[in-house]
Amino acid sequence: QVQLVESGGGLVQAGDSLRLSCAASERTFNVYAMGWFRQAPGKEREFVAAINSNGERTNYADSVKGRFTTSRDNAKNTMYLQMNSLKPEDTAVYYCAASLAYSDMWSPTRIRYWGKGTLVTVSS
Repeated sequence: QVQLVESGGGLVQAGDSLRLSCAASERTFNVYAMGWFRQAPGKEREFVAAINSNGERTNYADSVKGRFTTSRDNAKNTMYLQMNSLKPEDTAVYYCAASLAYSDMWSPTRIRYWGKGTLVTVSS
């Protein structure tokens, strides 16, 4: 059982930056593909970014491409999401996810582990 804990959310103004972290309990963290998802009020959860197990491959939603960067430190069992040039429409609860297959990030029902989320609020 992998436990994921997100942190780093908060209230910021448009144009500001935030860095989210996702800490994993599992020592075999480096075998898991990881991803970030978000859910805005009244909307469905959506894909934000994914990173493969060794960190060499990443993918992003078009809405965040060029502004967000995901990375991971397998020695610290932690994944990060650097968010720059934040917009009010980025306001959401951000969740991290872990799964053995990178392709699972595009089929969320197949993702094995989810964190409880951290709230990001961007004011205009």
